[in-house]
Amino acid sequence: MRSAIYLDWVNFTRDRTWLVAGAAALWGTDGLLRKPLADALPPATVVLWEHVIVLALLLPWLPAAWRALQRCSVRERVAMVTIGAGSSAVATALFTAAFRVGDPVTPLVLQKLQPMFAVLAAFVLLGERIRVGYLAFALPALAGAWLLTFPDPLRVRVAAVQAALLAIGAAALWAAGTVLGRLVSKRLAARDVTVLRFAFGLPAAALVVWGQGAPVAVGWDNVVGLALLALVPGLLALSVYYWGLRATPVARATLAELAFPATAALIGVGLLGTRLTATQWLGFGLVVASVTALGWHERVRRVSVVVERGEEVAAR
Repeated sequence: MRSAIYLDWVNFTRDRTWLVAGAAALWGTDGLLRKPLADALPPATVVLWEHVIVLALLLPWLPAAWRALQRCSVRERVAMVTIGAGSSAVATALFTAAFRVGDPVTPLVLQKLQPMFAVLAAFVLLGERIRVGYLAFALPALAGAWLLTFPDPLRVRVAAVQAALLAIGAAALWAAGTVLGRLVSKRLAARDVTVLRFAFGLPAAALVVWGQGAPVAVGWDNVVGLALLALVPGLLALSVYYWGLRATPVARATLAELAFPATAALIGVGLLGTRLTATQWLGFGLVVASVTALGWHERVRRVSVVVERGEEVAAR
């Protein structure tokens, strides 16, 4: 009996899908903080200050992270720069801009294309493959994300499409960040990846501000909101995320990240005054059920729905 309990605990600690989902749930608090800031400040300015605040806190660990990066291959260094510039700065700017043309829910929940981008990139870059059983979790999750995005899933408003295009651009870059984060996490500690992400993201964010002619200065009434945005869905969530991603294949992680729109929808309803239709509630249920079922399956089943490079050979 004790040995069975011990084995269950070992499997639980080895599988970190639940950590990725937990980090994604923290991202879901983003809308509560980002919506007021997006109404008061240009998106590029918000993103710049997110990076400034986090990097200022992480500065003592920057030299060690830089030395760790020097020991990486050229491929891993390029991946780390791409994560910082594209997935951190540019993607976040697109995401923040989506709030200006849409409601508080649409840009948050329209991440349904991210798993598709991520699985394809993981196959090309990491050699991951998915078994047929993966579709039993992916298809309901993607359908749920679609239902959750639009009040009437068969009649899409123009404003929602504009916000969706911005969100899709961010989703593609974040999908690349998931895959490349998995790549570099095999060589770099979670703390180093987080530090380097913001270190490379800050110059990129500054370039976006300069290119758009956005102001750098922010009023004192925005300071608290910026600090909370940088620390909770920013630093805390990413630290947990990279810790979980280190032991979680991309195909699993990218579905676990759908905990993000589910949490965001609840916050939108409870705190931002958003009302969900019956089909949106159905979508919410599908997303939560699919993500939860995936984490349970990968923890208790011997045969995973995701095949990492080398696993098939080892199993023969």
